[in-house]
Amino acid sequence: MRIGVVGLGVISRFYLAVLRESGPLRLGAVCDVRPEALAPHRDEVPCWTDHRDLVTAGGLDAVVVTVPNDRHAEVCRDLLDAGLPVCVEKPLATTLADGLELAALAAARGAVLFTSFHRRYNARVRAMLDSLPKDVPIESVRVRYLERIEDHVGNDRWYLDPDRCGGGCVADNGPNAFDLARLFLGPLELAYAEVRRDEAGVDRQAVIELDSASGARATVELDWSHPGETKDIEVRLADGTVRRADMLAGFLGFKQSLWHEYAGVLRDFANAVHHGGEDRASIAALSLVDAVYQAEHALTGKAHT
Repeated sequence: MRIGVVGLGVISRFYLAVLRESGPLRLGAVCDVRPEALAPHRDEVPCWTDHRDLVTAGGLDAVVVTVPNDRHAEVCRDLLDAGLPVCVEKPLATTLADGLELAALAAARGAVLFTSFHRRYNARVRAMLDSLPKDVPIESVRVRYLERIEDHVGNDRWYLDPDRCGGGCVADNGPNAFDLARLFLGPLELAYAEVRRDEAGVDRQAVIELDSASGARATVELDWSHPGETKDIEVRLADGTVRRADMLAGFLGFKQSLWHEYAGVLRDFANAVHHGGEDRASIAALSLVDAVYQAEHALTGKAHT
């Protein structure tokens, strides 16, 4: 499969590393509005500054989208309209309405739309999930996703602009955390949300309670002002036992766990392209983001933009 990458920001390097390995997935083209970001790739693959030119040029089997959050809907819409399978960084879009529109377009065009929830491929998460006893119900799940966001965004300062990001920690880290809770408990509904914003309007902390059909509850803790980095899951079983998975354990160095997680993302994306299947997780995560912001608005009277 020849895969194009649209957007060469801080996350793109993890996709590019996988696509440069010898294997069935190969880098076919890159696109970024910044000529300097394209410079390292000019002797390797076709380079474009407009994703529409990348589509017109052809020669690709699928496209990965890693542009800023506020561009997801526009870029994905054009790619899907051309019938190209799309793997997009979370969140699928900055509004639920845009996400639903993209899902409908993908269905109409018969094209795969796949959101990159990379933490579901984490080795520690998978090991814990596989080790859970089948005959003991889960009583509760806690997901913690805590970091100092300024340490993670590099030159991609758009993360700190609520209009471009779609909000803050709820919009950007929330989908990964919600997807992990859903991995263990199935479909979830919002029960309670507390959101704290800074003076710029960026939500930097949130505590969110989610209910499952089984009666088990998930607690999601998000923080963009946390010193260091903590990303883990705790599962309490009905027999009183507690299981924990530290997503960063054993991966020495900053962001080292991401290399194998994004290999999992592209492996699953390629499988979806070849074999099809509906991606319900994308809209499920985006619906919870929307529900949190709606609940915040109902409590404070301040509309989320």
